[in-house]
Amino acid sequence: MTNGSYPILAREGQWHMVFATGVALGVHYFAGPVWAAPFWIILVFIVQFFRDPPRQIPDISGVVICPADGKVIALGEVEDPYLKRPARRVSVFMNVFNVHSNRSPVAGKIMERWYSTGKFVNAALDKASLDNERNALWIRTDDGQDIVVVQVAGLIARRILCYVQPGARIARGERYGFIRFGSRVDVYLPRNAQLEVSLGDKVKGAVDVIARFAPPAQEK
Repeated sequence: MTNGSYPILAREGQWHMVFATGVALGVHYFAGPVWAAPFWIILVFIVQFFRDPPRQIPDISGVVICPADGKVIALGEVEDPYLKRPARRVSVFMNVFNVHSNRSPVAGKIMERWYSTGKFVNAALDKASLDNERNALWIRTDDGQDIVVVQVAGLIARRILCYVQPGARIARGERYGFIRFGSRVDVYLPRNAQLEVSLGDKVKGAVDVIARFAPPAQEK
């Protein structure tokens, strides 16, 4: 299945693209192509930053998919700061050249949402998970698995957007938010989750599987 009916260029960037196009056209018309060249380059950067291509979402039971494009920068056993439990964390760093729309790693019910103000240190640093501005969603799957996915602002990220609220249902791979200009996403998983990625892996949101849950044991 594919993600929902969102435009290929993210709506969050529409104003930026209109403004940049207007400036480039104006400078080109009044000052010529040489002076306009830097503004056309800026427009190209904005278009590539706000691109949001459709994705083929895996239709496989018991898997957790990546919520964002980027690079796996942290894996391991940690204390989940939201559900106060031992957990396994997968952290994905998005640079300015990655797609920045965020997608739900699982299908289920949104149990809670937490927003925290904070700093804007480099999102590649481990302390960014607790020190930076962030938005966390607690999602409970239909088979009772609790997943927390956290949008974390970065060094130049200044806007975290989230469009869902507690009580709503969300589909696996559904687009639920956006972070502007470089950031990271943390996923906190139950300890019974089997990780399917390694440090340094390049991953694609809504496509790559980052973890899976073993099927329940069959009663004899």
